Amino acid sequence: MKKTAGEFFFTAILTSTFLTALATGQEPAPKISSRLIVHTGKLLDVRTGKTLNDQAIVIEGGKIVNVAPFAQTSRSSSDRLIDLGNATVLPGLTDAHTHLTGDPQDVGYEGLGISVARSTLIGARNARFTLEAGFTTVRNVGAEGYSDVALRDAINAGDVPGPHMLVSGPPLGITGGHCDDNLLPIEYHFTAGGVADGIEGVQHKVREVIKYGADLIKVCATGGVLSRGDNPQTSQYTLEEMKAIVADAHRLGRKVAAHAHGAQGILWASQAGVDSIEHGSYIDHAAIAEMKKNGTYLVPTLYLSDWFLANAERLHVPPDMIAKGREVMPEARKNVAHAFASGVKVAFGTDAAVYPHGLNAHEFAVMVKLGLTPLQSIQSATINAADLLGWSDKIGAIEAGRWADIIAVDGDPLQDVTTLERVKFVMKGGEVVKNEYGR
Repeated sequence: MKKTAGEFFFTAILTSTFLTALATGQEPAPKISSRLIVHTGKLLDVRTGKTLNDQAIVIEGGKIVNVAPFAQTSRSSSDRLIDLGNATVLPGLTDAHTHLTGDPQDVGYEGLGISVARSTLIGARNARFTLEAGFTTVRNVGAEGYSDVALRDAINAGDVPGPHMLVSGPPLGITGGHCDDNLLPIEYHFTAGGVADGIEGVQHKVREVIKYGADLIKVCATGGVLSRGDNPQTSQYTLEEMKAIVADAHRLGRKVAAHAHGAQGILWASQAGVDSIEHGSYIDHAAIAEMKKNGTYLVPTLYLSDWFLANAERLHVPPDMIAKGREVMPEARKNVAHAFASGVKVAFGTDAAVYPHGLNAHEFAVMVKLGLTPLQSIQSATINAADLLGWSDKIGAIEAGRWADIIAVDGDPLQDVTTLERVKFVMKGGEVVKNEYGR
């Protein structure tokens, strides 16, 4: 095949450059090393609670390849070095209950004016806030119109910054239940995208949301707070419907997260085999025993009550929803404290969107106030959350083979867990997202 004149010219330039380098004794410029070393002053082992001093985290291709004492780690002149010698370093955090495409001011009638396209763009902003707060992974449990699927795919493509995402798409719920939209009158004939009734109906809906990109299934097992015409303590799906949902989801390789406030709904959801109970506000002895027997995670969402009750009237949340919040939220803290003391497995979640994204780490202090140790609260957002998501080989610990998701803070979070509200350094997949240390 003959070369064009342009190809001859380009080849000649390359040959001339190479020969000139040889004639002057120069070698072609070396490739920039893809090897990155993070020097840590203090590295928290979230499995044991031990703090290791003066460590090196070696990263290649976005993954951790080795963790060892800095003095024993071989280095070359082409390695890139990030010095966090005065900071405490931890794995990137995971929030297992977010709604990135929503905001607090969208509760109630205000939300009816938000299009799917607009909510996706809102999600892009909130994804950045969440990542910069140190949450390198989230599980998004509920978004209309598959806006969370679009956001996940945009992040994965590198179009916008954000955490790793597992997404549910529209949450499954009964007609007129918490996951339906009950604000419009009958002439609109509007039903939320995840509504399904009966065993055949829920089986079809599980398959449908998976078809359109869901990584997991979100199901509303009871009524809720920020919805009209339902009771948080009342079960919605029957046990048989819940079993059908879980059976199809698990067979198709998806986990199931169940929104559940009432004790009966929590019990049935765990009996049906869901992987996590979200909120758990009225959890009781029987539900706790069932969850412990089945290994069901509890994902409490606690800090939101502080923010919501202080700001709901300013945001024009409908009065009936505010009234439910004032009744449910204090009960949740009392009952979740009992669940903590009883040894239920706990994964970290916030329900961010009920309050502003980026404040996720305020959850830690509430968990500690209700009985967890600082280490247990940190484990809920690292190794426990990784286990719940099915990503224990990818996230949750600073260990060889995991994604290079790393955060750093000043001080010791085992002594003051609120230091996690002030993350100074964030790395996701080996790429620095935030570095207030400047080195």
